[in-house]
Amino acid sequence: MKKLCALLTLVLLFTGCQTEKKQDVVDALADGVLTVGLDDTFAPMGFRDDNNELVGFDIDLAKAVGEKLDVEVEFVPIDWAMKETELNSANIDCIWNGYSITEDRKKQVAFSEPYLDNRQIIIVLADSDINSKDDLSGKIVAVQKESSALDAVNADSDFVSSLQDGKCVEFDTNIDCFMDLEAKRSDAIVCDEVLARYVMKQRGEEKYKVLADDFGVEEYGIGFRLNDTDTVDKVNDAIEQLKDEGAYDTIYQTWFAK
Repeated sequence: MKKLCALLTLVLLFTGCQTEKKQDVVDALADGVLTVGLDDTFAPMGFRDDNNELVGFDIDLAKAVGEKLDVEVEFVPIDWAMKETELNSANIDCIWNGYSITEDRKKQVAFSEPYLDNRQIIIVLADSDINSKDDLSGKIVAVQKESSALDAVNADSDFVSSLQDGKCVEFDTNIDCFMDLEAKRSDAIVCDEVLARYVMKQRGEEKYKVLADDFGVEEYGIGFRLNDTDTVDKVNDAIEQLKDEGAYDTIYQTWFAK
C-alpha cells in the first residue's frame, strides 16, 4: 500500500509539472488565427469607415503580417481601458492599435519592436487664448481613459495639480474628447498626434490649434502576453520582411502621405 501511494504521488507530481509546463508555453498562432484587440474608433490606425468596415494603417499592416505568417487575422473591438485584461485572459492574442510602448506596460505585456513614432500633443480651439502649458492652469483638460496620453500627462505632477480639480477629465474614446472640446466644456485635449491630425482633418482643421508644447515623443508597438515570445519574434520578422520588400512603405503612404 505504501509503495502504491508513493507511486500515485509521483504520477500526480509528474502530471502537475507537465500541466504547468503546458501553461508556460504559449503559441498564439497554433490554431492558424491571430486575434487582434483594438479600439475601433482610433483613426487612422484602426477604425470603421462609412460602410462600417474596419480600415486603417494597423489593419492593413496586420493583414500583411498575417499573409506572411500564413495565418488568418481576426479583429476584435475591445474596451480600451480593459485591453491588458482582455489580453491576459486570452480573449485576444495581441493589442495592435496605436499601442504606445511605456515602461509600465512592459511589466504587463511583451512588446514587438517599435514600428511607428508618435507624439502626445495639446489641442485647443482655434479662437482660444491658450498658447502654452502654463496657460492651462486652472483649466479643464480631457484625455482618453487608460491611454498613454493620460500616462504622459499624469507624469507631470506639477501640471496636473495646476488643473481644475487637480486632475484630467477622462473619456472612453478620443472622439468623445474632441466633442467635449468643441462643446467648450473642456479647454484642451491631449492625445496621440497620429490620431489627432487625422481627426482634425476630418472635422475641419480650421477649428483647432495645436500648441508648440507637448507631452513627449513615443513609439507604437504590438503587445503580446509576456510568455508569448515566439509570436513576438515571428511578427517582428514579418514586419522586417515587409519593410525590406517595400510593402510597409506602401501601407504607410496610403494613410500618412499627407
